Parts: sequence; C-alpha cells; structure tokens
Amino acid sequence: MNAAVCMLDEAAAQYGSRVALEDETEVLTYAQYRGRARSIATALWNRGSGRKPIIMYLPKSAAMVCAFMGAQYAGSPYAPVDSHIPMARLQKIIESLNPGVIVTNGQLAGNLEGIDLLGAQVALIEDLSAAEADEALLRRTLAQVVDSDPIYIMYTSGSTGTPKGVTIPHRGIIDYAGWVVNTFRFDENTVMANQAPFYFDNSTFDIYGSLRCGGKLVLIPDVLMLFPLRLPEFLQEKEITSIFWVPTVMINVANSGALEGIQLPQLKTVAFCGEVMPNKQLNIWRRALPQCTYANLYGPTEITDVCCYYLVDRAFDDADPLPIGRACENMRVVLLTEEGKEAAPGEQGELCVIGSGVALGYWNAPEITAKAFVQNPLSPGYSERMYRTGDLAYWDQDGLLQFCGRKDNQIKLKGNRIELGEIETAAMCISGVENAAAIFDAANEQIVLFVETQGTLPFRKFNLELKRYIPQYMLPAKLIPMEKLPHTANDKIDRVTLRKSLEA
Repeated sequence: MNAAVCMLDEAAAQYGSRVALEDETEVLTYAQYRGRARSIATALWNRGSGRKPIIMYLPKSAAMVCAFMGAQYAGSPYAPVDSHIPMARLQKIIESLNPGVIVTNGQLAGNLEGIDLLGAQVALIEDLSAAEADEALLRRTLAQVVDSDPIYIMYTSGSTGTPKGVTIPHRGIIDYAGWVVNTFRFDENTVMANQAPFYFDNSTFDIYGSLRCGGKLVLIPDVLMLFPLRLPEFLQEKEITSIFWVPTVMINVANSGALEGIQLPQLKTVAFCGEVMPNKQLNIWRRALPQCTYANLYGPTEITDVCCYYLVDRAFDDADPLPIGRACENMRVVLLTEEGKEAAPGEQGELCVIGSGVALGYWNAPEITAKAFVQNPLSPGYSERMYRTGDLAYWDQDGLLQFCGRKDNQIKLKGNRIELGEIETAAMCISGVENAAAIFDAANEQIVLFVETQGTLPFRKFNLELKRYIPQYMLPAKLIPMEKLPHTANDKIDRVTLRKSLEA
C-alpha cells in the first residue's frame, strides 16, 4: 500500500454497501464514497492539477472528505483551510503553496475574487463530483504515488505571522491509521463522531481510522459544539462508539452536567488530545461512563497527529499528573537536555520524535524546516531525522512520559523556574473553577491567572486555597475571573487573545 487512498479501495471492496460517511445533509456508502472521490480526481486532473497541491476551501462536510480522497487519486497533496478563513491569511497560504486548483463551492467562490490566485483554477465541488471517472487515467496516476510523497499540507500559525505548511507523507497516515485501529480494536461496527475541524490534524484520527477499519464516520454539526448539553444526546442518537475530542469540549460537557443520567452503553472509546486534560473533569466522565477506554494522546501537527499515548488504567486525584505514556508504533521518543544529551529518568528534556509519522518539513520553507527537523545527535553514524517539538517531558519511575509543558511556556521569575501549566492544574482543583489559563505578563513581571467560573472568587481566599497545591513563589499576582475563556477555532484556549488583553 503506497497511497493512503488505497484504504478506501479496500474498504469499498469489502464493505461497499455499508454507510461510510454521514453529515447533516447526506449519507454515503463506501461504494458511493469511492465513486465520488474518483469522479473528483478525474475532474481535478483534467483541470491541470498535475501533482501540485490542491487547496480545499470548503465547509466541513462529507463532500470535503470525498475531495480529500479525490486529490489523492489525482496524485496531489491536499491543503484544508477554514471556510471562515480571513482572506489575508488565505492569500499567504496561496503564496506559500502555489496550488494548481482551489476547490470550493458556489457560496464561497465569490470570496476568492479579490485575491491573487497565482494562476490556480477555481473548481466547484458540485461540478467535480458530477464528472465521469476515467479509470485508466486513475490507475496510471495512482501507480506513480510512493509512500514518501506528501498526502496533505496542514497550515499552522507561525510565530512571525506567516502560516507554516506542515507536510505529511502517505506513510505517516498509513502507519497512523493502522495504529489507531489496532490500539482501540476498531472494526466495521465502529461509529466515530468527528469534532475536530478538518484543518486541524486531530481530524485524521477520525477520517483515516474509520476508513482503515471500514467503520462509519459521523460529522457533528458545528452548531452543536455551542451547546455541550446536547452533545451526549447526539452520541446517543447516532449510536456513537468512539470519540476523539479536544479537552476543552470534554470539559464543557462535564461542567454542563450533561453526563448526569445519560445512558451511552454503545460508547467504548473516549480519546483526547491537544491540551492538558484536567483530572477533575476526566473523573466526571469516568464515573458517568465507566465502560469506556479513556486515552490521553499527545502529538504536534508535525508528526501525523499523535506520537504518544496513555490508556488510563487507574484513578487519578485532581492534582496528579496524567501521563502521555509511551510512543506509538513505528515512532520513537527521545528526551534531549540543553546540552544535546539524552535525559536521564526523572530529568526534564525536550521531547523529540523519530519515525514514520515525522513530517517531510514545512512546505516551501527550507530555513525553518532545517531548524525544527534535525539530525538525531544520538545517532552520529547515520542519517536519522528527528522533529524537535519544543515541549518538555520526563520519564517517570514507571517508565511513562510525563508532559511538562512548552519550553516557551516555562518562565523564570525572581530566580525561580516556573511551569505555567502547573499553576493551571492546581487552579482546576479549586471548587468553582471550570477552566484556567496562566499567562506571564512580561511587561509587569507577574503571573496573571484567568479563571472560568460562574461564581465569585475572592483573590486572597483563592490564593490561600492555591497554596495547598503550589509554593508561594508560583502564586499569581492577579486573578481575572471570566464567565467564559476565549477559544480558538480548534476549541483550544486562545492564549494569544488573553495576552493581548493584558496589553490593552
């Protein structure tokens, strides 16, 4: 299997009449899924896509998933973008990619009229889907794809304001999908509820995990993400067996009380990734749904979504650290000290990743690629690329990885080295706190703690409670209660907005 899209061929051959994809407007069997993807591929090729990247400027939908597969059949990597993306950011992505085709729909196409497409053709998904598949053309095209070719380019925010296009190879997705299915024992009866936007790499767990096992992928309507009380009802109605959500969504569901009295006997797997999952809310899930396997996954966009995992096998107190566990199959984790040596057990080091899931680099950005994707200094005798995540971790006494936060989220204040995430974990242990974000105000050299709460939290009383978990030097100088913390489009806490609020 050189191309990830071959998983669709296999699933369609074995489960052709079974439902593969479902959104608010349509339900597709595997045969229909494959047929539409191959129609799209033929039309893309005839529009001159060649092997150039294809931008997917579409709302999240079953049609968008078919377009991803169509790009692969056409031998091109796809680049999903947010359908609400600012045009200035889309312009930067176009300049980075120089795409052959931009796939969109009739409603969004007008937004492209004011920007420079650099010669890229605009193709409506409605027209592509109606094309007749050229089977001979597709066989020739797919035969030229090798597993080291790029399958997708996922754009993340760059520190300079320029988006970075993380370029993932087919082999990364093939191995990752195999690991997902084997680890969670998914099969053709698996029904996944997709929460992650398609421009966020967590979505690959759902798209390719369901494809690999011949299961069903159900797309959660975006509007439901605004109403956490209704999410468990959706899981019940659709008979969902697996979810992979960001912790913020799980926190909101737990805090809403939606899990009280709900019966979800079909739900078997609850996985989460993207931020630190507080034990306080995880324990609410575990008490309400004890039959589920809970998995704490870790990984940046640069390594095909996930490189480490921990299957939660015991109860954790609210203040206990939750491990990120061990490396996934075909991946290896190395912790490097500042001197470039391997960290000893219990010693913090930068988490670096080696293996089939490591990205090819950043699209059309050789300088920043060279800084992040480097030769493994522990293997000087042969070429071995590793990705430096910028995250800190250590091996605990049980041989499990413990995440310590970002290198750039670790501060030094009055001679003390402080991990801001530790303050957040402590804050989550206090009654009335539903979420928390610690920000270092560099201008005033103080720690500011933003707390999501529905009540009042007197500052002095709050810090007295906090001192039960963290030392005096880590206590915040300022507490800002909020009814709701701001979130990014990926449902992570929007720390950039919080930092800007301090500058106002």
